[in-house]
Amino acid sequence: MSCRLDGKFVELLQKVLCSSKSPEQIQMLCAAILREMSPCNDLILSCDEIQDAKLLSLVSSVLLAQGNKKAELSAVGQRIVQVLERRLPEGQSARYLLPVLSNVIRLSPESLTEEQTNVVSRKMADWLRYASIQQGVAQPSGGFFSYPRTKQPGPVTEVDGAIATDFFTALSVGQYHTEDQWLNVQAFSMLRNWLLCYGGKGLKTPNSGDDSGTDKSVTSTVSTTSTSNRLLPSKDYLREKAFEYCQRLIEQSNRRPLKKDDGDLQKACLIEAVTIMDIICKQDCSYVCRAVSFLKILHSRICGDATYARALLPIAQFFLNHSKTATVDSEAIYKHLFTDIPAQLFHNPSLAFEFVQFCKENRRLFTEASSICRQSFPNLFKFLAWNSPPLISEFVDLLPFLLDAGTAIEIFHLLLDLPCLTAALDIQLRSAALPTSERAACDPAVMPATCLEAFHHPLYKSVFQYLLRTNSVPEDAPERLIELRQLLGSLASSPRVVQCADTVPVLLELFFGVVAEFADEQLINQLVVLLLQRSDQLYEIPAFRDEVYRVLSSQLVMLCKLCPALILEVSKEILEFTGTVSNIQNKEPIFTHMVWAIGEYMSVSCDKRRTVEQINRFFETLEATLFEITQIQLLASMPSYAPRAISVLMATLAKLAARSQDLIPRASVLLSKMRTFVQSPAITSAYCKEDLEDILTGATELTNLLKMPSVAQLVFTPPVDVASTRFQREVNESLPFALRIVTRLLEPAPGFVTD
Repeated sequence: MSCRLDGKFVELLQKVLCSSKSPEQIQMLCAAILREMSPCNDLILSCDEIQDAKLLSLVSSVLLAQGNKKAELSAVGQRIVQVLERRLPEGQSARYLLPVLSNVIRLSPESLTEEQTNVVSRKMADWLRYASIQQGVAQPSGGFFSYPRTKQPGPVTEVDGAIATDFFTALSVGQYHTEDQWLNVQAFSMLRNWLLCYGGKGLKTPNSGDDSGTDKSVTSTVSTTSTSNRLLPSKDYLREKAFEYCQRLIEQSNRRPLKKDDGDLQKACLIEAVTIMDIICKQDCSYVCRAVSFLKILHSRICGDATYARALLPIAQFFLNHSKTATVDSEAIYKHLFTDIPAQLFHNPSLAFEFVQFCKENRRLFTEASSICRQSFPNLFKFLAWNSPPLISEFVDLLPFLLDAGTAIEIFHLLLDLPCLTAALDIQLRSAALPTSERAACDPAVMPATCLEAFHHPLYKSVFQYLLRTNSVPEDAPERLIELRQLLGSLASSPRVVQCADTVPVLLELFFGVVAEFADEQLINQLVVLLLQRSDQLYEIPAFRDEVYRVLSSQLVMLCKLCPALILEVSKEILEFTGTVSNIQNKEPIFTHMVWAIGEYMSVSCDKRRTVEQINRFFETLEATLFEITQIQLLASMPSYAPRAISVLMATLAKLAARSQDLIPRASVLLSKMRTFVQSPAITSAYCKEDLEDILTGATELTNLLKMPSVAQLVFTPPVDVASTRFQREVNESLPFALRIVTRLLEPAPGFVTD
């Protein structure tokens, strides 16, 4: 927001902030107010002449809050490096400046010249490697007893209480810390970003210089620095010390901590150390062999401990990046990661997000290095089943990578069964929480009364194992999954299951869109058959079923358009589906779109193999279906069929009759009976007036069109040479209009006299 305070007041705030006489708390308050007002047009602050490190930190924080203004960022970065370059006066600390410098490089890495980054890199290397291993002393609190007699500071310790015999790190423990120890921890916290910005070839800035030797502006007070290391270029020197630091952290992570918080810190530092090692090896491949052996040992040590699961991701990332350089086989590392972790820890939301992100970001590397990621998709979907919808956007990016001709069918089944998988994971977690005695095998002769009992029952054990499998099993889902869906019906209203069900339509649409890019005719035929079969086999969540039907019906049309020959090639399954009248009521969207596709693509113009006999076979099936609908009016309790389905049935029968003209009389008779159908009392009570009028109008128009067979054939099945013209496309898209024109031709207006 813009500055809303009086300009004089803003001026006073800046004056008090920069006054050496102002108490520290007042300076901090002024800086906080100015930051909250940012961006502010009345600001005249500058860090150019400030010598005090703490004041420079406060002023810089205000300048950085003004927004991503390159001039301010550059000025702040330049000044902080200038102050860090020289020895600070007694009582001042560089640790107030490192957080600000970290913000500068995050917002604008180009603010520093290469010469300046070399200065800071060498400083950081010394802070990391040569901090004191003696504890600090307590600062006096003031008062009469402000300088009590104290013991000489002891050495820092490890997290397990042992005295530290190596150099200080972020995992070293002490009651009080010295100045260089604080700098050590701060340098480690910004090390990753610093290496990413400046650890490579360097910035091409106007003031870039060749740093072939030591930096003359830095005078180290550490006498233990080896001459050979000190002669390294600054970037190489920082990499060497950073690598040693990470090795030390990894060794420290093996110690048993005395406090839980130290255990959490161990794991966080371990993840950061492995990530930094990976960056160093990318920038200098000479470190790879040293890191590989070290990280192999680390993996063997932690892979059996679920609390270290997050650390397995950067380890796997390292081997993905460098196993080819090191010529090592890393398959066992990937296999453990993809097999055990999702199966055991799918319920950990932060790990789930990081794991899926890891897969998404490494799609290219997994394509080149290992097939384990694709093979493990049933395990990966456990993350989504348990943590949807937060992971839906991640899986939208990941799903195209998992899909190929070999996985498409299994993934199709898995997507439709995703809510069922959520319910099964719920049962698995509950089972794991039971005492061992209650998890004993059930009596096979006694049918389970609950889902939890069924989980251990021999009758359902194999089907649970299939649903909870960790790797791809390229075969159709076992028929017994039907029983399991019914058994898990009691969990269908669970909020987690319902949330998962909401994600399925989105992924289904994406699935078909991706498959359409690579599918051959055989795969398309398989998918159409499965689509019709699985419409009967869905988890019983009404809203879920309706949404899935909506998606499947639209995608069915897409598949038929992609491969019109499938109407003939899977005709047995299509005829069985469209010949079942109950499908009109239970699966109306799919039924309607399937019937429409028959009318659209069961034509010689789409496939030269079409014969009159085949057209007749489809006609007879649909004729029987429509006839059954029109005769059901005599029943007392008549089911209500969607008007759209009836209209599409009539239109498709008319199209087929136009292509096999011997069928025209049968089609006309059936269409003429629609007037009796819509006027019967049972029908008028079940449908609204507008729907009945639409059905009757459609039947009349189709009947009139069939009275002119040659016109009907042209309208319903245009010749190939004109089918793609703009005129014909418009006629097809406006078929009701064409039917009305024909009706007017056959039914002259009142008062028109003919000879």
